[in-house]
Amino acid sequence: MTECGECRKERLKGAFCRVISVVALIVALAVALVAAEFPMVLSVAEGASMSYICIEADSGKVLDESNADARKFPASTTKILTALVVLENMPLDLEFRVDDSAVGVEGSSIYLKRGEIVTVGDMLYGLMLRSGNDAAVALAVATAGSVERFAAMMNDRARRAGAKNSRFVNPHGLHDDGHYTTARDLAAITAEAYRNEDFRRIVSTSSVTVGKGENTRVLYNKNKLLSRLDGANGVKTGYTTKSGKCLVGGAVKDGVQRISVVLGATCDMWQLSEKLLTA
Repeated sequence: MTECGECRKERLKGAFCRVISVVALIVALAVALVAAEFPMVLSVAEGASMSYICIEADSGKVLDESNADARKFPASTTKILTALVVLENMPLDLEFRVDDSAVGVEGSSIYLKRGEIVTVGDMLYGLMLRSGNDAAVALAVATAGSVERFAAMMNDRARRAGAKNSRFVNPHGLHDDGHYTTARDLAAITAEAYRNEDFRRIVSTSSVTVGKGENTRVLYNKNKLLSRLDGANGVKTGYTTKSGKCLVGGAVKDGVQRISVVLGATCDMWQLSEKLLTA
């Protein structure tokens, strides 16, 4: 029997649709296998929308949250964990020579010089007030001997703070697909940091003068919450093109320390943080 033209078209159309369905199934299975094999890379979908949370620091009680368990790139809010690890392992008055690897690190900087002698305390101010990526590397190398070993310390400390869905590969938060956290994890890490008196003092400082002689620096805090919100006492801003705008805030309301985390902000992060910290 001779097949008519219309029937042939329908048959070929059906065959084509079946092929497309099979290809789509294969692609979906491949993606699932890759995700299972390489869970340390943040997916596009996870990073696409804003997430936030607000907790009571001492009790861990969640006051408000949205999308709080989505993996996000934390940018410089990473430095909260960096500061915690340094504070728990290094004396503030310890002097050390800036490692060459810390000179000229891209992004935010306090412009450390090759061979400069600094103190741990001064570098923590440079880390948390001015978000110095060079200060982050200098502290990491001074604490652990290398960025890689310091990152291992960061991951261990994050787990002990209760973080369950985070991975850190550097001390500053410059973009890396394998460097991520969640709003919930970062809130838990920050709550742990707030138990450290020196941390609370540093992140609540509006401005400070550090260094000596030609290496004297006047550092101003980038955290606008300190001047915008009564009771604000921290904590850290962050931004990369892939993380979007990030802000971890701290404030005391009715005698209770609150911590807010906003990652990948799609609105005014300052207003949202103020609302979370005061509602």
